[in-house]
Amino acid sequence: MSENFTVKFSYKGKSNSMDNVSYHTTATELLDEVRNSFQVDDDIILRLIFKGKTIAQESVVEDDDNSMEVDGDATNNDSNAHPAFQPETTKIPKSKILKVIVMGSATTTNIQKLNSLRSDPLMRGFDDLPNQKSNNKSSTAAVLSTYWGPLHGHQSKQYKFCRFQECTDASFGSRPGSSTPHAWEARTLLEKLATDPGTVAIFESRELIVGTLGEMDPIDDRLMQKTASEGACLLGYNTNRGMRIDVKLRTDDLSGFRPYAELASTLIHELSHNWCGEHDVLFWTNFGQMRVEYLWEHARWMRRGGGKSSSTAALAEVTEMISPSIAKGTIARGSNDARNDDARAMMDNICQSVFRELTRDMAQHRLPVQSVAPAVLAFSRELMTERKYEDASWSKTGGQRLGGGDGTNSSPSASSNDGAAAAAAAAVVGMTPRERALAAAEKRAREKQRD
Repeated sequence: MSENFTVKFSYKGKSNSMDNVSYHTTATELLDEVRNSFQVDDDIILRLIFKGKTIAQESVVEDDDNSMEVDGDATNNDSNAHPAFQPETTKIPKSKILKVIVMGSATTTNIQKLNSLRSDPLMRGFDDLPNQKSNNKSSTAAVLSTYWGPLHGHQSKQYKFCRFQECTDASFGSRPGSSTPHAWEARTLLEKLATDPGTVAIFESRELIVGTLGEMDPIDDRLMQKTASEGACLLGYNTNRGMRIDVKLRTDDLSGFRPYAELASTLIHELSHNWCGEHDVLFWTNFGQMRVEYLWEHARWMRRGGGKSSSTAALAEVTEMISPSIAKGTIARGSNDARNDDARAMMDNICQSVFRELTRDMAQHRLPVQSVAPAVLAFSRELMTERKYEDASWSKTGGQRLGGGDGTNSSPSASSNDGAAAAAAAAVVGMTPRERALAAAEKRAREKQRD
């Protein structure tokens, strides 16, 4: 058969045609036409595909110097000397045009050349991704905020805020001014609240896990009115009892942030909503106890630091609530008097400060502070008993993790009249924070039944 037809080649989005092709045209002739018409480089191996089958393919030969070269010559490559199209298997369409796909691949030498090139040092390879992820996790778990010093700055491994979300420029409802703090400053403040030693102590003792700590939009009045009708505070709200807590960080004019001491009090207020939705006596009792625990944790670090200005209490802006004498300067910071400041006097100051807060806040709900004062005072006494021998153990060993006492150390100032209390305190020290909280709740229940 001497019928001629046209072959249309497609290669890298381009197409060329070869006329006067017959059943006698060899694969080598097709390969030569493709290489010349498309100007294919010599280090590319060509392959022709017609209806899913390979009709021609170049081979690679190795020279004496071990270099690779493409051999498409019919005299050296007998595999391409045959006719490319067979009359038995190839039917010529009415258009007399056959479509052939051209594929090109690099030779081994070209691949080796590419592999030998130096990689871009600014590009991270896929092999580095697992190490990068592990480094990010370890660094995040190690230090989340450097504000509280080298001994703090991290959350508990188990009980913590899982995520943080600050407001972006688009969240304010209007374009913020030039004096508005940046979003990264708000995120830093959220991390500061989460790693506050007092906050960490509350989370560990009550085994709290909160999904997200977010920034509340300060000018979203509709949201504030909605949460107010549901019993939440206008300075923050709690979603699904701890799934998400939002705190209003910025002032109404967006020029700065609210005082940190107020933010910490708001956060504890919203944490109390994990148990109680309404602002009833149970809610304010729980809130008052958590405020006492928060301030007492800072008081313990103040005593260990001798009342220095770098203590966590000064950083949290609660020195006045714990020890007015240190805040007013009547006792010099770092002096022996400050270092030996009576713990009971500190606790008395803490309770009085918390009662002032409760009096102001509970008045909005027409509740007297006297309804929660006995439970708050009882909790403060239990808290001092639980922490008494931990502090003694810390001072002897040069410092250890809070709650890490083994119960074998005793207070050097304990008298024989306090033998029963010392034995009870020693037993409490060896308990986990969860066990201590349950024991305290059971004790209050028994006392209430006796009354």
